Amino acid sequence: MRTVLIPTDFNLNSLAILEALVKQKAEKMNIIFVHAFKLSDSITDMLMLSRRSRDYENVSDDFYNTINQFKSKYPAQINCIGIEYFYGSTVAAFKNFLEAFDVDYIAYLKNYNFKPINKYSIDPKFLTERSGCEVLYLNALTVHNSENLIETKIQEVQLQESNA
Repeated sequence: MRTVLIPTDFNLNSLAILEALVKQKAEKMNIIFVHAFKLSDSITDMLMLSRRSRDYENVSDDFYNTINQFKSKYPAQINCIGIEYFYGSTVAAFKNFLEAFDVDYIAYLKNYNFKPINKYSIDPKFLTERSGCEVLYLNALTVHNSENLIETKIQEVQLQESNA
């Protein structure tokens, strides 16, 4: 079973990667959505680091509901989906994070623009591209249902034959 890390800003549009991932990979997966925060220089913030439950308030109910729908829709391919936060800004710390979660590869949607959710959010590409972990870029716009493609092709051939 593979573990896939998906950097996110918890925008519902970022969930389009799930459909693309399931269509491209026929294996059973554990999926981890992650958001990265740099550590604050404030001593007060450092003392309150254990009170990070408020970070989960950034995740909307719609995001959770959509995740649950995908788990129900693809039980043969999605073992579990989780949400984690990475606190740090060094590649070494990020490599330790990847190792702790036994991540096999990192998946991104092509052309997806990361938006920070607070002042400490960092663009995950800074860390993921230097981590040494395989990075998979998926294009959600080209993912089609294969049945629809076949039916469309048959209809096109029938139209060409009738016009000839």
